Amino acid sequence: MSLLEIGFHIFDKVGISNYLFLSVLLFCIGLFGVLYRRNAIILLMCIELMLNAVNLMFVSFSSYLGDSNGQLFVFFIMVVAAAEAAVGLAILVSIYRNTRNTDVSFLDNLKG
Repeated sequence: MSLLEIGFHIFDKVGISNYLFLSVLLFCIGLFGVLYRRNAIILLMCIELMLNAVNLMFVSFSSYLGDSNGQLFVFFIMVVAAAEAAVGLAILVSIYRNTRNTDVSFLDNLKG
């Protein structure tokens, strides 16, 4: 039994609409966190949540259509997300060393 056949059996039991609903829900939770939270660590986690919601949507459409292009996009998104997390945390540690705070509202002091 190939992976594509397993993917089709999964969608016989759980429809693609459930995956899309979960993906939209995760993206909305991440968007709410980005718009309304001020802690930089939570902002980074919410951005990661939004990227994972997009990954879930790509994988679900890829499995539903029997095409592997969506899974290839997911691989590149995961690489970019890992780089974003590493650079974002490095910047956050640098800001914390200077200000002793992770609140992003204090970052307006960096203006010239």
